[in-house]
Amino acid sequence: MTICILLTANYFGVFLLLKKRYTTNKFPSEYVPTVFDNYAVTVMIGDDPYTLGLFDTAGQEDYDRLRPLSYPQTDVFLVCFSVTSPASFENVKEKWFPEVHHHCPGVPCLIVGTQVDLRDDGAVIEKLARQKQRPVQPESGERLARELGAVKYVECSALTQKGLKNVFDEAIVAALEPPVTKSRRRCAIL
Repeated sequence: MTICILLTANYFGVFLLLKKRYTTNKFPSEYVPTVFDNYAVTVMIGDDPYTLGLFDTAGQEDYDRLRPLSYPQTDVFLVCFSVTSPASFENVKEKWFPEVHHHCPGVPCLIVGTQVDLRDDGAVIEKLARQKQRPVQPESGERLARELGAVKYVECSALTQKGLKNVFDEAIVAALEPPVTKSRRRCAIL
């Protein structure tokens, strides 16, 4: 079984990405946050079925010491942020990547931009503009993924399902590919 841990600050779209849209194909109108949640879903990559174990962890600071207990045996991390929240994007670099690499060095990570259906929403753009901000663009996510050494940057919307299957397909591929190791040079004194 491939295990994904979804790191989140409990953004509504992230939770729905994890459970409601992908496992039940329903989009609820409300969200009840939890500390830990887990689900299993079978996905097809080509002609091969894979069971994907999905683990949602609370992102609040109150759980910073508890959350890493769910990390052992993780095959791939999905480090998520909302494209409508520049602060959540900054947390990828400032909080989530350092935490993942501290507890699980060498485990592949994907950066996932969620709520892409709201990127061009007039109300969202107006709200961000009042704070002298704007939605996070794909180029910024791709640049951050390269900078941090993430496997890939992907985007999705739980509401429209745009890119949703691709997120999990890429997570499975990342988990199944052997890690790239740098060859060590040996020093020989003659």
